[in-house]
Formats: sequence, structure tokens, C-alpha cells
Amino acid sequence: MKDSIFTKIIKGEIPSQKVYEDDKTIAFLTIEPLNPGHTLVVPKKQVEFLWDLDDATYAAVMQTSKKVANRIKEVLKPTYVGMEVVGVDVPHAHVHVIPFESARELHKNTDELIQPSQEELNDIANKLFFR
Repeated sequence: MKDSIFTKIIKGEIPSQKVYEDDKTIAFLTIEPLNPGHTLVVPKKQVEFLWDLDDATYAAVMQTSKKVANRIKEVLKPTYVGMEVVGVDVPHAHVHVIPFESARELHKNTDELIQPSQEELNDIANKLFFR
């Protein structure tokens, strides 16, 4: 399987705004967020679909998603933090962890996505990064 963009991020070939990493997972800000703080949680092992991950890796992705959601809630203080699994845009399992204020925000059209600057992404990543 050809390396996905996420595998290239994991290998350090493409820069990202990382907020968390352990031996099985990595979490970084998406460059096309629904809202500031929208984070992707990705297993380091490239498998196309979340449901095809081995049980230990699946559990690690869910545990990291929970940690990231709690960190977003603590730091950014949104009313809600949601999770979404779509699995069609990148052939590498991943979970979207999304801060939001209303359900409508979870159903934005692609033309409504925010386009944060590199500086804005870096600022949010620095706030969220687990130290």
C-alpha cells in the first residue's frame, strides 16, 4: 500500500501541528477544520478502515480520542466535543475530534470550512499540546 498523507506526517516527511503522540497513535490538527481545535487521531500503523484495526490499536485510537477530547474541552472550553469517523477521504484509519457549539456546525458544507493560517494552527496546537 502506498504511504498515505498521514503516514508521511507520522514519518516526519510532511509537517503537522501535533497535539499528542504515543507509541501507537498520533493526534494533529486538521488543516481544514470545522472549528478551531478540530483534531485527527490516527494510528501509526496504516490500515485503511478503523474497523480493520487489530483490537489493541483500535483501543489505543479510542483512548487517544478520549484524551484529546478532554484536552480540547479543558483548553478551548467548547460546549460540546464530538467524534466522527467517515473513512473516505484518506486511506488511513482516523477519527475526527471536533469542538462545537451547535449540531449545525457538524454539518457544514466544504465551502463553510474555516481556513486558518499557519500561525493560527500553531497557536491552537501549542495550547492543546500535552506536555
